[in-house]
Amino acid sequence: MANPEQLDVLMRGGDYWNDWRRNKPEVIRPDLTYADLSGGGVGLAEAHLQGANFAGAKLNGVNFNGAALYEANFSWADLSGANLTRANLTHVNFARANLSQATIVEANLSHSRFHHTDLSRAQVADCTVHGITAWSVNLEGARQSNLTITDPYEYRVTVDNLAVAQFVYLLLNNEDVRTILNSLSSKVVLILGRFAPERKEVLDRIRERLRQLDYLPVIFDFRQPSNRDLTETVTTLAHMARFIIADITDPKSVPQELQAIVPNLPSVPVQPLLLSSAEEYAMFEHFKRYPWVLKTYRYDSVADAVASVQERIINPAESKAKELQGS
Repeated sequence: MANPEQLDVLMRGGDYWNDWRRNKPEVIRPDLTYADLSGGGVGLAEAHLQGANFAGAKLNGVNFNGAALYEANFSWADLSGANLTRANLTHVNFARANLSQATIVEANLSHSRFHHTDLSRAQVADCTVHGITAWSVNLEGARQSNLTITDPYEYRVTVDNLAVAQFVYLLLNNEDVRTILNSLSSKVVLILGRFAPERKEVLDRIRERLRQLDYLPVIFDFRQPSNRDLTETVTTLAHMARFIIADITDPKSVPQELQAIVPNLPSVPVQPLLLSSAEEYAMFEHFKRYPWVLKTYRYDSVADAVASVQERIINPAESKAKELQGS
């Protein structure tokens, strides 16, 4: 719980707090955990709250305009509707904080951490976001614009989305990330299918052969009914792939995923597989008109598929990828 003396001082407002803290240099990290400042009765504009621990605090609607909050801890805090305009929020921990409908304008968010943070319907604009980390952030309905990802002393690069900001920052500043991204486009092979016991062996053996040939196989296992999230995930993976191998034997979700992928990715070949004793599902005929969908490879057994995986599956897909990319 919050330190009673410190909470009492804070409740008297930002000016009183600043005077008190100037006389208390030993208070490096004020303990304001689980403090309840909700309702707007407390004005903390320009308050010197650097290093303060607000973990679990109720701060909805609080005015932090121009406040010094660097290295503060707002994990699990409720900051819904708070005003953080022009605040110094460098190295702040916002993990699992509620910032819904908050106003964050002209603030410095450099190196702050947004992990499972709720920023729904918040305004995040004209801020410096150099070096932030943002994972599993809820940005539904958020208004984001003009976010500077570079150091203030460097050339200026701006984006309009926190998640994009983190990605572009890594791309610009981490050579390993650039190398990985370059290699992904030439190495990733997406494998689609059902990993039921009767189908798993052949797909696992294909994956092993791909590894031996220095590819990066990525398996998407449709054991559960497909939904929008799964479709979006597999589409994202498909955009990264050199080519796709799809087992259409006893299909469940595969038809839906191919419908999301094939018409929209003419640069990514698709190599269908089918057990000889099975029949192509009715709607698969629709995909044959796309030139990047290869002729279905029919195999009699696992041993047959494994013996010819390079010649009949990988090589045709790789050749088509080179043809589509003009190399």
